[in-house]
Amino acid sequence: MAPAEILSGKIVSGQVRERLKQQVVEMTQKFPGFRPGLAILQVGNRDDSNLYIQMKLKAAAEIGISANHIKLPNTATEADVLKCIASLNADPAVHGFIVQLPLDSDNPINTEKITNAVAPEKDVDGLSSINAGKLSRGDLGDCFIPCTPKGCMELIRQTGVQVAGKRAVVIGRSKIVGAPMHDLLLWNNATVTTCHSKTSTLAEEVGKADILVVAAGRAEMVKGEWIKPGAIVIDCGINHVPDSTKASGKRVVGDVAYNSAKEKASFITPVPGGVGPMTVAMLMQSTVESAQRFLEKFQPGKWTIQYNQLTLKMPVPSDIEISKSCMPKPIEQVAKEVGLFPDEVELYGQTKAKVQLSVLKRLQNQPDGKYVVVTGITPTPLGEGKSTTTVGLVQALGAHLHQNVFACVRQPSQGPTFGIKGGAAGGGYCQVVPMEEFNLHLTGDIHAITAANNLVAAAIDARMFHELTQSDQALYNRLVPSVNGVRKFSDIQIRRLQKLGINKTDPMALTKEEVNAFVRLDIDPGTITWQRVLDTNDRFLRKITIGQSATEKGFSRTAQFDITVSSEIMAVLALADGLDDMKKRFGRMVVASSKKGQPVTADDLGVTGALAVLMKDTVKPNLMQTLEGTPVFVHAGPFANIAHGNSSVLADKIALKLVGKDGFVVTEAGFGADIGMEKFFNIKCRYSGLRPHVVVLVATVRALKMHGGGPAVTAGVPLPKEYTEENLQLVAKGCSNLNKQIQNARMFGVPVVVAVNAFKTDTKAELALVVQHAKEAGAFDAVECSHWAEGGKGALALARAVQRASQAPNNFRFLYNVELPIVDKIRLIAQQVYGARDIELLPEAQEKVALYTKQGFGNLPICMAKTHLSLSHDPEQKGAPTGFVLPIRDVRASVGAGFLYPLVGTMSTMPGLPTRPCFYDIDLDPVSGEVNGLF
Repeated sequence: MAPAEILSGKIVSGQVRERLKQQVVEMTQKFPGFRPGLAILQVGNRDDSNLYIQMKLKAAAEIGISANHIKLPNTATEADVLKCIASLNADPAVHGFIVQLPLDSDNPINTEKITNAVAPEKDVDGLSSINAGKLSRGDLGDCFIPCTPKGCMELIRQTGVQVAGKRAVVIGRSKIVGAPMHDLLLWNNATVTTCHSKTSTLAEEVGKADILVVAAGRAEMVKGEWIKPGAIVIDCGINHVPDSTKASGKRVVGDVAYNSAKEKASFITPVPGGVGPMTVAMLMQSTVESAQRFLEKFQPGKWTIQYNQLTLKMPVPSDIEISKSCMPKPIEQVAKEVGLFPDEVELYGQTKAKVQLSVLKRLQNQPDGKYVVVTGITPTPLGEGKSTTTVGLVQALGAHLHQNVFACVRQPSQGPTFGIKGGAAGGGYCQVVPMEEFNLHLTGDIHAITAANNLVAAAIDARMFHELTQSDQALYNRLVPSVNGVRKFSDIQIRRLQKLGINKTDPMALTKEEVNAFVRLDIDPGTITWQRVLDTNDRFLRKITIGQSATEKGFSRTAQFDITVSSEIMAVLALADGLDDMKKRFGRMVVASSKKGQPVTADDLGVTGALAVLMKDTVKPNLMQTLEGTPVFVHAGPFANIAHGNSSVLADKIALKLVGKDGFVVTEAGFGADIGMEKFFNIKCRYSGLRPHVVVLVATVRALKMHGGGPAVTAGVPLPKEYTEENLQLVAKGCSNLNKQIQNARMFGVPVVVAVNAFKTDTKAELALVVQHAKEAGAFDAVECSHWAEGGKGALALARAVQRASQAPNNFRFLYNVELPIVDKIRLIAQQVYGARDIELLPEAQEKVALYTKQGFGNLPICMAKTHLSLSHDPEQKGAPTGFVLPIRDVRASVGAGFLYPLVGTMSTMPGLPTRPCFYDIDLDPVSGEVNGLF
């Protein structure tokens, strides 16, 4: 018969590499910025290992694989190696990972323990017990196969001979070649015999083989005359035998006597140049396959999520009872379900986590999902269920319609939690859980804001004190001290010098006049707008005197405490689009004016960097979940009156990337549409660059009856009978407020869906009347909702309406151009949104408008500080009043956050405690550790 056809591993591996190169190109085109990653971990410095690694690195570079060689010294311990493996296992940029064997260490290391420590999904060498076990039971599509057997199989396929039904013989039973080769042939339907050193009839067994794979490690052990005519012979051996004709005195041969075997076989691999080149090619193929599996598993927008089934009870139990009855998923699982990588998540216990901003960079080329804002009609003091509706909507979209959906909500202040309002986790069967975690400390963001805010306040008073008690030179010596004989400016001091127009960096070079300008902020105490804060309702801190200790030498002044969520630092957190942007905004925060009328900033105080350090973790959104297991970002909680009342831009941006182009992000705007929604559009969307698709406007029969002339609604007092009995006349009259808020939303060019949040005392006729009025007023749709009692199921009609509305034409626009004069912007909001005839600026407001215009802040957006209980400035005026003049008492600036806030009437920034606060009912079970009494 004709000599055997040569199976050249060089040629086949070259073909494999070209194919892989094309696959990598296609991968990077589909997922810009992505590259398959291979890590090679080496211990020691063996020459042969160095050679093999260089071959692998070269092959990876040719294909387009990002290869990383990690080299530990030969002093490395087993613990050192395991620590390195754990780091590579957790690295999402590493898709293939091999440990180069043998381990060249001076210390004892268990090789099997090391290979089994490699994550099975990254074990492209296929050496872990898990991959070996999967191969042995035939799970070929869910494991990695050792590279040499995989290369042998590829060479066998090149022959075109069907493996199924053939008799195969494998000589050798090593874990790296022989044993996996047996399994691979077996599960490709060959009849396989494994021979080894104890096989007594080796020649006889070889003579039966249609396919012969030899990996015995003995030079030319298999003789040509043993081989069955026409067999396929794969020689894995690499042996050195003496050869005086070679310069080295030796030559490389395989485990098969090549010259005689090729006369009997139909196909045979040479040594060298046969199996050897295939091993590296298969390593590259496994790495690319691993990267493809990774992309399939973590494809942005492709979620595999487990939802929680609710067990509904009637009557509906208390919020805390419902929350306790739910077993939340481990937050690590939630993170994985929505496509977050392990290194992008910082766990805070089992039910909450922070998410790294790096996810935005990873997903920067992914399209955003649909953006939905939930707002409401002008509410009663009891609230109309915006948070509950937000949660109900996402539960309906996610758990029932199986859409990717994220809720993005504000973190509540602890003040109301222990005061009169209670928590803000939603209610009934629509809650963020665990509610006690949500309503209390969460991950400490509000505490960090308190610390940062009060650091600024302390810096203001300390600076004024030191300026009043020291000469210019004494101040300068302390602000720029000599350390080991060297004086230098800090970075923030260099920025102050540049702001003053002093372009010097040598502290000794400043003139007396320049020293004076540098050290004297010369703050006018009457212009200080920065107050201390506390996250507790405390009416006795609304006006205080500070500096009464004798150590302050009589420098006292009147000041106040605000509640923490009213701090400008909270507003900055909510509007920042990253750590760098947040730091710059901190630096721009204006805390007072100098006696010459110049703004004094946090940067002037030298405190910007310290604020960034205190706030570095707060910038990461907090991940939680709803009762039905849909994901929630809880991040930032600015006041909705003196600030813009919306959760963070960063949470929305990350969520929009994670849900993918067909998913939904539902966020909530504080108070009614005239306040929270208007600021969401004109402030938040202006800074974020995001464009909303749908407005969900929450309405209740209760609130509409109030607007129709019903009796006063007071927290803590039973509702009058007008609210518990059918009264269609009151509802119809009150729909004037609903109509106006629908018009307000449509003014911005966004479709409006009205969610009529049903209470148990509402009648069918009342609910139907609200739906009818809403549609007649121009709502895209209006639906009844029963989510409080039924969870997501009760918001299904709302969810479907939101889906349809998100496909409707959208002509989003801002209400005003920021370049307009301050007064014109205020007037536009008052007339267009509130229904006012005009505005009236009181003298103090006029002075501030002139000052801020002079200081260069006239082009900032407007954030109206107005009562939420009426469209007007008078909380007693219900419905949709018109013809009134809106009085502007004062105008203040949150320059770091990026808006001016006119004060309409008196705004309390520190709530007080009622006669019977919520804390009477809040308690801790010392045995179980459970919190009781929250609502």
